[in-house]
Amino acid sequence: MIHHHLLLILSLFFAMALLFMLSQRLKISYPIFLVIGGLAISFIPGMPQLNVDPELVFLIFLPPLLFEAAWHSSWNQLWKWKRSILSLGFGLVLVTSLAIAYFSVNIIPGFTLALGFLLGGIISPPDAVAATSVLKGMAVPKRGLTILEGESLVNDAASLTVFRFAVAAILTNEFVIQKAAVDFLESAVMGVFVGLMIAHLLYWILRYWVHASSITTPITLIAPYLMYIVAEEFHWSGVLAVVSGGLFLSFRSSDFLNYHTRLQTQEVWTTVGFLLNGFVFILIGLELPVIIAGLEGYSMSDAIKYALIITGLVIIIRIVLVYASTFIPRIVSKRIRESEKSPGLKLPFIIGWAGMRGVVSLASALAIPLTLDDKLTAFPHRNLILFITFVVILVTLVFQGLTLPFFIKWLKVEEVDEYIPEEEQVEEIRVELGKCAIDYLDTNYAVEMQQYETIHRIKEQIERSVNASTATLGEEDKKQALSTIRGLNRKILLELISLRRDVLAKMRRESSFDDSVLRLIESSLDLEEARLRKG
Repeated sequence: MIHHHLLLILSLFFAMALLFMLSQRLKISYPIFLVIGGLAISFIPGMPQLNVDPELVFLIFLPPLLFEAAWHSSWNQLWKWKRSILSLGFGLVLVTSLAIAYFSVNIIPGFTLALGFLLGGIISPPDAVAATSVLKGMAVPKRGLTILEGESLVNDAASLTVFRFAVAAILTNEFVIQKAAVDFLESAVMGVFVGLMIAHLLYWILRYWVHASSITTPITLIAPYLMYIVAEEFHWSGVLAVVSGGLFLSFRSSDFLNYHTRLQTQEVWTTVGFLLNGFVFILIGLELPVIIAGLEGYSMSDAIKYALIITGLVIIIRIVLVYASTFIPRIVSKRIRESEKSPGLKLPFIIGWAGMRGVVSLASALAIPLTLDDKLTAFPHRNLILFITFVVILVTLVFQGLTLPFFIKWLKVEEVDEYIPEEEQVEEIRVELGKCAIDYLDTNYAVEMQQYETIHRIKEQIERSVNASTATLGEEDKKQALSTIRGLNRKILLELISLRRDVLAKMRRESSFDDSVLRLIESSLDLEEARLRKG
């Protein structure tokens, strides 16, 4: 029996790869294409139903996806826009959950306030992967991208906390707001504590104990699961544990990753992230017919009506709250007005319209228990909540995802902050690294540059920023000298790479450039070192 499920999963991964390649050709964001593709696959005659165990959804998908998002986030940029990120990450989730709770009670027969909170917690967090996939290559201000990415890290924790308390209230028929607030603070603080403690332990192991590069990548794959499981074991926030631990390990990664492990880890995590994200998005399309078939007590027209009304409400609430969180603090606080330039009216709309739902909403919906605590009574309105969630995801992904590029081009949002384009940052960093390399050569290899032309050409290559070919001696009786010079040439180039890495580390500490740009330069140094060492 297990080989049938394995064959189905492998077939879905293969279909996912084909759909991704097709989306690249059609220039459509791959999450949108995978959802539509999954829906089309589900209607193939004889296609078996893929039933996902709700208890495994969080454990399998969330930890690595959150860890990858945290790993690639810029701590400096997150801290710079912390006010906007926190107001959207926590405030938007809570307000959306409250609004959906009270609204759904009034339009859905038999719906309770606890069920409304549950639905609100599920559909409140937008998906960063979907948004950044759509925005890739678009002219969007850096502030907008940073807020969207940072918001997704925070709102996942907030929405899952609302989800957890709502489920507990439904299962126990008890909900005390004071106790919930205290439990939330305890869960958040202790979750961050667990994540940082485990991250420090792994950092110490990776830096001082692990000397085999083949072990480093597996440890980074284990890390998010370890953080999540330990925190959840004590009923604390596993999400915040993974996010905080991932941010710390990412910030200190240069201390324990060399060129080989960094390239290896980056490729592995890119593959893992794509497979998990892609599988969840294709699962959205696959599961929809199953959810429709399980609707009981509601006509299809009623279910669609409830879902579309709530979807519209979610979209409107987000846009309104994005504008409110942007301009109300500026009206109230003079310090904010003086420290932050006004983003104008266009950028908040883009941030609001980019609130596409995805992985976390699906994982939360599928993780709703099948029964109450007695193991006999079915969880009330479970399939309706699942159906509404799937419609919200579909509409926001497809409708907002396809129209977002149009709005960006139409509004022509301009960069409002003093921000140096990435291309200019790259050139500026290269110039700085080149100057340091030239000073290093003049100080340590002045004699060798005068003695050997090929060594002198290293300096010329750096000064011209071109790949000048090294001269060879060419004569048969000078082969030994050529070998010696080549060895010295390689030694100097490796020393210069090490020097430039030290300069990059200093730039990272001083926060003088974007982390994404510094990672790009670091990656090019890794490739250069790999070529030299293999050569």
